Amino acid sequence: MSTYKDLTDFLVNLGIEKVEHTQKNYLAHLLAVYRFMKDAGCDEEQCRAGMFHSIYGTQQFQGFKLELNQRDAVRGLIGERAERLAYFNCAMFRPTFDEATFENGDTYRFRDRITNEEVTLNRQDFDDLCRVHLYDWLEQVPRSRYGWGYRREAYRQMARRLGPAAESIYARVFTQEPAACGLAK
Repeated sequence: MSTYKDLTDFLVNLGIEKVEHTQKNYLAHLLAVYRFMKDAGCDEEQCRAGMFHSIYGTQQFQGFKLELNQRDAVRGLIGERAERLAYFNCAMFRPTFDEATFENGDTYRFRDRITNEEVTLNRQDFDDLCRVHLYDWLEQVPRSRYGWGYRREAYRQMARRLGPAAESIYARVFTQEPAACGLAK
């Protein structure tokens, strides 16, 4: 299995420390998401998915996009399931993903914005994707140009579905929200 140093060396070799991302460089953000998730009690597979959560670009972040023909290399580095979660975080069409967070069943569906196909995940995979997506946002929201209110209800719902630990982390991060925003809840 690849070490943390292997993961960071791979990212450094891509030159992503030169890419800006939420008042940091992209490498610093990816490493911070990994640490944030580790501190939140996530397992190594979830943390690896978190570190690579936007490696193929996302609906909002297009500052760096590894070509999809590199998925096998990423899969070999971080593991099959972690890469799949990272890909879905990149590929999700956020409105359909947000809708799915309010569902309660054995399977969850959202649209892949790259292939335009419907994705169906089981509860565990969907919850882990919510975890990656939520913790990525919580790591960067204080610096984000999108602001504290961006998709707030969906992020709050992700925290709810993940349980008390995630709700506590969500609340802790949102205590940093400036009162002038008028959105704190």
